[in-house]
Amino acid sequence: MKKQIVALTAMAALTAGAAGQASASSSHTVEKGDTLWAISKENNVTVQELMHWNSLSSDLIYPRQEIKFHSEEVKESYTVVSGDTLSEIAKAHGTSVDKLYSWNGLSSDLIFPGDQLTVAGGTAQAAPAEEVAAAPAEEAAPAEEVAAAPTEAAAPAEEAAPAESVAPAEEAAPAEEAAPAEEVAAAPVESAAPSSEAVQELTVTATAYTAYCNGCSGITRTGIDLRSNPNQKVIAVDPNVIPLGSKVWVEGYGEAIAGDTGGAIKGNKIDLFIPSQQDALNYGVQEVQVKILE
Repeated sequence: MKKQIVALTAMAALTAGAAGQASASSSHTVEKGDTLWAISKENNVTVQELMHWNSLSSDLIYPRQEIKFHSEEVKESYTVVSGDTLSEIAKAHGTSVDKLYSWNGLSSDLIFPGDQLTVAGGTAQAAPAEEVAAAPAEEAAPAEEVAAAPTEAAAPAEEAAPAESVAPAEEAAPAEEAAPAEEVAAAPVESAAPSSEAVQELTVTATAYTAYCNGCSGITRTGIDLRSNPNQKVIAVDPNVIPLGSKVWVEGYGEAIAGDTGGAIKGNKIDLFIPSQQDALNYGVQEVQVKILE
């Protein structure tokens, strides 16, 4: 019996040591030449998340500084008010739209005033299909609440049933009320109507990058010199979703070339080239429409 107790104690000590090693891998010690942007790309997180998790007021970091890749905050919640969108809420709380989806069991970005959303310290939740379908029928009656829902959320017909609940969201939501924060963040770029018809349309998660990160050459995957052509509109894509070299139109950015790739750009994600590093940081994370023109 004593031998069994000793063996169990040794196993517990080994388990604790393994847990300590796993925990240590959730941070990064800054080395000379590191930038917050490069660290975020290598670890598939955003600059805003790193700044939020590490209580940083700017993207200035120093050698030997410890950068955490997760939040140690307790669970936090937020009550939705009229005019809110998921992208604005995510940006305000230093997280991503994908995490809000996971923590709150959402299957679309349709939200209503009074909803309670977990915005920090959450765990993944399954989204019950019947609850998503029923929500518009119960809460969409008051005109002022319907107007608060983001217009793009009403697009899938199967989620917006009954049909009459879709019409007020498309007609009554003023553009300035639906996404004020996103319009300010996108100020450095303009979005003109596409010059030709789209062959494919999709919704993606967009971030931004510059040509002057530490160690960057400024030359894209397709050979475009961004430092010599700072006004060139280029996006980094997953070639399995948007073919390299395609001409595209991006909501809030305009027509561009799918001329680059990135280690963190997988699936329905894109990275917009913006010349100014501060403007790229201010862009944050946004849900946008993309039209593949050719």
